[in-house]
Amino acid sequence: MLTLEEALKLSPQALEEYKCELAQRVLEKSELNAYVSAPKSSGAGAPILIKDNINVKGWEITCGSQILQGYIAPYNATAIDRLHQHSMCAFGLANMDEFAMGSTSESSCYGPVKNPRDTDHVPGGSSGGCASAVAGGVAIAALGSDTGGSIRQPASYCGCVGLKPTYGRVSRYGLVAYSSSLDQIGPITQNVRDCAILLDAISGHDPKDSTSVVLEASQTFKHLDPKRALRIGVLEEALKDASVEVQKAYTDSLHILEKMGHTLVSQRIGDHKHHIAAYYILSTAEACSNLARFDGVRYGKRLKGKDLKELYIKTRSKGFGAEVKRRIMLGNFVLSSGYYEAYYLKAQRARAHIVHEYKRLFEDAEVIFAPVAPCVAPEFNAHATPLEMYLSDIYTVGVNLAGLPAISLPVAYHGKLPIGMQFIGPAFEEQRILDVAYGLEEILELEG
Repeated sequence: MLTLEEALKLSPQALEEYKCELAQRVLEKSELNAYVSAPKSSGAGAPILIKDNINVKGWEITCGSQILQGYIAPYNATAIDRLHQHSMCAFGLANMDEFAMGSTSESSCYGPVKNPRDTDHVPGGSSGGCASAVAGGVAIAALGSDTGGSIRQPASYCGCVGLKPTYGRVSRYGLVAYSSSLDQIGPITQNVRDCAILLDAISGHDPKDSTSVVLEASQTFKHLDPKRALRIGVLEEALKDASVEVQKAYTDSLHILEKMGHTLVSQRIGDHKHHIAAYYILSTAEACSNLARFDGVRYGKRLKGKDLKELYIKTRSKGFGAEVKRRIMLGNFVLSSGYYEAYYLKAQRARAHIVHEYKRLFEDAEVIFAPVAPCVAPEFNAHATPLEMYLSDIYTVGVNLAGLPAISLPVAYHGKLPIGMQFIGPAFEEQRILDVAYGLEEILELEG
């Protein structure tokens, strides 16, 4: 499999030939179910797989949901236009949890995605199709979205690199919203260098997105420094929620980081379960508002009814899956009269406290090192209740609540299954986390 860096050096003719080869490879590995259809291209350039919630003009974008089947995107997301400006193009749509609501990529209307490392195990979610395709050798790189860990967790489960940018660095224009104050588009790649290349391509201010921050063009790839020594925050007490395998991988990685010349700083943060509680209140509250537009009138599939109310009920009952319905109901509940102050306002105060906690941690450390998930990729149907699935996001959601950048990379294996760790940085300090991740990746490759 070519890396993105290598693909960008190919001639236009060689790239078109490689796209044909890649399309054939997708067919050969169709059991992964990582693509929603046979891959096609949005233009010339290095092929990038796109999550099925990012608009590509003229393509059917469904977010893995029956309710959007038949919706043809009338415009490109800003991230897609930026790919075209940097000698890349959209090449196929990646399967995903319906409306990005899930941590296993089992809830898609196209069926579950499989983990290429062991097809009896989930690839993570919601960007499971992106991670499965990159790790499985059927995509050079991919664009996913991260609301509470949806890039980093599948990257960890499948054994590739995934970066969640600072909120506001990458335009959300053209990304179908799940939770508008948390969503962020980001890269999933084979290595850290490719991750920096793709981040630089899609970053930048966009007047079409009111949350887009005015910054100079990102040039992290040009300045990658694997030998940069940093003060790294260590959250050892957070490991109490992790499996033995994850704990060992974390400790072993710390020893390597120390040998590389980094300074380890012991730190404490509040219980991550509070992060989960705040996240699922705020994200579902925003989701129930954002998904109200999918009613069978303006977009996608419509079921007939004797009046408008029945049309809404039939379309939404048939069009939405169980997990999406659950989160819409949770969101309406926390926003309802009598519960708004008890849940939603309290979660907003908790979010402000989490932001303050991270600011305090970065007074002593330049980056924070933490697990991505409490265990390796579970088998399909391993979660007995939705709450068990929600808890798999325990180490990732705080980063989204605080709007920070974080990168996941594989550091160890448990049998065939990868274990990922993440570096978290202060806002708009993607260069730091890319530098330290690149250095660790080089050492791990040398050690085999």
